[in-house]
Amino acid sequence: MAITNFIPTLWSETLYKELEKDYVGVKLCSREFEGEIRGEGDRVKICGVGPVTVFDYTKNQDMPAAEVLSDNERTLIIDQAKGFNFFIDSIDRAQSKKGLMQAAMKEASDALADVADKFVYSLTDESVTDLTNANATSISIINTLAEARRILMENNVPNSTRISLEVPPAIEQKLVLAKVLRDTDNSAALGNGYIGSFMGFDVYVSNNIEETGGSYRCFARTARAIAFAEQVSSVKAYEPELRHGDAVKGLHLYGAKIIYPKEIVFLNLKPGAESIN
Repeated sequence: MAITNFIPTLWSETLYKELEKDYVGVKLCSREFEGEIRGEGDRVKICGVGPVTVFDYTKNQDMPAAEVLSDNERTLIIDQAKGFNFFIDSIDRAQSKKGLMQAAMKEASDALADVADKFVYSLTDESVTDLTNANATSISIINTLAEARRILMENNVPNSTRISLEVPPAIEQKLVLAKVLRDTDNSAALGNGYIGSFMGFDVYVSNNIEETGGSYRCFARTARAIAFAEQVSSVKAYEPELRHGDAVKGLHLYGAKIIYPKEIVFLNLKPGAESIN
């Protein structure tokens, strides 16, 4: 692809679509507050209201006065700005098969998606419940997951709500050994990273789960627990002054925040050795 054929709007949209395909952690966030992001440091206002009280209604009697609901507002700050800038020499382009630029853009989207997913998995909130299993085996992990589900249900997460469980390959292995993962009719629709369901969880695997000292901080959460907003702010092609070839640079802006801490559980899981029977 010659630089003269580069259409910024088209390639920005292509990059955005490729990011959507590659995401795991970001894909499982709420995107409803995304709005329009114009630059690093922009803010997305997220408003909510307090609980509504239910009362007994008696025919022909006045209802209680209208309840004044408390409101709350959280701010999602777009504080992450990630860029890429690559160059393809004209000789390489001439000697390569068609599609070199497309392949380079795919590599850029893969890298951006990984960084964004790692950011989501780095989020924390003191209000979120932590569970720890320092010896997660194919047997003990079942009790830990059952405890996580109990906590979410007691926090009034509706039983019909989809809950994702996000784990690294080392924990996926324990679930495979436990032989508990089940396929579903809509596996394809659940997208990248989905490996099966268990105990009401849609289970996803990602290499970007945060790891410290051999322990992985896995997520069990509803789709609205974390809000994420992004914008592919700029994708531009240019010709470096002292080189023969084409270069492309891009800017990816985003932010994320735990909005409903009662709808997420952190599971600190350290893979343990399996017993041999």
